[in-house]
Amino acid sequence: MNLGFIGTGKIASSIILGIFKSNLKINKIYISSRNRNIAKKLKGRFSRIKISSNNQEIIDKASVIFLSVTPLVGKKILNNLSFKGKTVISLISTIKERELKSKIHSKNICKAIPLPFVENRVGPIIICPKNRIAKKIFSKLGLVIEVNKEQLSFNFWATSSFMASYYEIYNSMTKWLIRRGLKKSQATNYVAELFFALSKDALLKKNIGFDNLVSESQTPKGLNMQVLKELKKAKFYEKINKSLNNVYKKFKK
Repeated sequence: MNLGFIGTGKIASSIILGIFKSNLKINKIYISSRNRNIAKKLKGRFSRIKISSNNQEIIDKASVIFLSVTPLVGKKILNNLSFKGKTVISLISTIKERELKSKIHSKNICKAIPLPFVENRVGPIIICPKNRIAKKIFSKLGLVIEVNKEQLSFNFWATSSFMASYYEIYNSMTKWLIRRGLKKSQATNYVAELFFALSKDALLKKNIGFDNLVSESQTPKGLNMQVLKELKKAKFYEKINKSLNNVYKKFKK
């Protein structure tokens, strides 16, 4: 199987790195030279990577095409490319399925939501609608969740926007520790390990429900209860929901 990537940004690079860490049988991967630094680094690491400055050439040589450009670039270039007989996996957030089909005229098309940690072959990957080939590829890179209604997939696009905010919690706590005299390495290691443990615990205990985990993590008048109350009083969690709603609105247009 030959893969082609139109656009070579962070997500495309993460998918490619994940693929080469997996046992997925790939012959060659054709990538665009749009991001020269990423393209050169990938080619330098993997002999099966081929760089092309011509998007149509990438499509012609690959059987599965990943669209990994911004919505603005996608709207400009897709009408001028032929995808006949190809499986097309779009990673473009705000170009909807109907518009994609009208632009590329492919019968075998789906949208997917992989996130950067896919390079470590972990995390959820949304596929909409169900697609056998997309599932074959992404099941090697994380937990595939298939949905058939595009409207439902918008919810996952919205929640995927929380990455930077999540990492800012790490950043804020680390800087707080450093200001109080801890070495940067100590603070960074502690915060990273703390949240790794919390995430793993949540995954292992997901069946009991997150409401129960919140309750179990508090003791009456304890430290966790104090911080939770202060954040709720500051409407921290209401603001999270408001931000998610605002992102979701972009997909309703």
